[in-house]
Amino acid sequence: MANEFPGDSRPSPSARPSGGGAANHQPLQIYTGSAFSNPAGFGQPLYTQPVAPHSWVQPVWTQPVARTSAGAIFGIIGVAVLSLVLLCVLAYFVIFLGPAATLVGFLIALLPLGILLAAIRWIDRWEPEPRLALLFGFLWGAAGSIAIALIVGLTIEVAAVAATGESTTSFLQAALQAPIVEESAKGIGVLLLFFATRKHFTGPVDGLVYAAIVAAGFAFTENIQYFALALVEGGIGELTATFFMRAVLSPFAHVTFTALTGLAIGFAALRNGRGVIGWFCAGLIGAILLHALWNGAAFFISSLESYALYYALIQVPIFSALIVMTILVRRHEIRLTHARLSEYAAAGWFVPAEVQMLASWSGRRQAISWARTLPGNKSRVMKQFAQDATRLAFTRQRIITGRNDLVNRTTEQELLAAVASDRQVLLGP
Repeated sequence: MANEFPGDSRPSPSARPSGGGAANHQPLQIYTGSAFSNPAGFGQPLYTQPVAPHSWVQPVWTQPVARTSAGAIFGIIGVAVLSLVLLCVLAYFVIFLGPAATLVGFLIALLPLGILLAAIRWIDRWEPEPRLALLFGFLWGAAGSIAIALIVGLTIEVAAVAATGESTTSFLQAALQAPIVEESAKGIGVLLLFFATRKHFTGPVDGLVYAAIVAAGFAFTENIQYFALALVEGGIGELTATFFMRAVLSPFAHVTFTALTGLAIGFAALRNGRGVIGWFCAGLIGAILLHALWNGAAFFISSLESYALYYALIQVPIFSALIVMTILVRRHEIRLTHARLSEYAAAGWFVPAEVQMLASWSGRRQAISWARTLPGNKSRVMKQFAQDATRLAFTRQRIITGRNDLVNRTTEQELLAAVASDRQVLLGP
């Protein structure tokens, strides 16, 4: 029966077949010209094998019913609260640094923020995280972590003056207090995202992405303060020097520190969250030590030459190691996607050519370009098809590695129906 499918829409879950349904369909012709049919006589699947699809009738299009989960509601509330906190932090800057300096600091801080967001988007391309979760993470770093750091810092100062009559030294503030308080505040945000996005938080790459977005938010607000303070105290010359140090030499400093916490939580996600607090503490200790090394080194460097040597011998290798680790864990995700989707192909859910397309960057680019030529430009549907298939592969990985709970089984069935629906929209009129 003929159906009208809007460009980026899919049949609602109620209109999808309960058994999924790759059988009795034509594969995407960009990948193969042969017809596909379900393998005959496919026996009872083993525990680690996907269930073969059932034959089904193409669903009739119905308008999707908007459903808002409890997690989304709490996420929206969290975003609203953190937005108010961010406004309070900015008001604090305006009061103590002046509106003009705060505005200048805000505008200049957008430059390194743009670099960070572009890098995060590059890391997160294979299996994009929910936008609401990313927004919450950014606001947690930009508002929640900053507020915690300001309140705790002020409390320590008041306690130190009350106990000794003197404030803490600059070295203790920079090399001990700031690393512990700031990394703990940022790490708590990543941990909250782990518990709130269990379906999407599947491994080290997700941990890295969430840690990076939290750190990017923190660095953004902190840069506003540093740039505004430099302008107030030293004018354009001081502002230029501060911008060079923070936006040119070290835009990824906070990301590098907090990345250790995110990666550790990501490894805990591979174990279905078992021992996540222990992994979190281990990563947090590493983040604190890196942060303390970065801040404390400034007190022992007396010349530009010695700083350049320290930067080249210590900070560049640390940052390079993070880049290498990021590339390795991304490649692992691509290999995992190919392995798990190949199992679904053997069961009849995909044709082999589709697996090759979904498990490679070149295949995805080719498929998206082809989808743009379809009536109505179905490139967004193709992107959704790749995203659903990737989530399906990661869900299968959790099942076969012992994380075989009811949630993962249910998610698998939902995603099997989703990829079948995506395919029907792509091949529909």
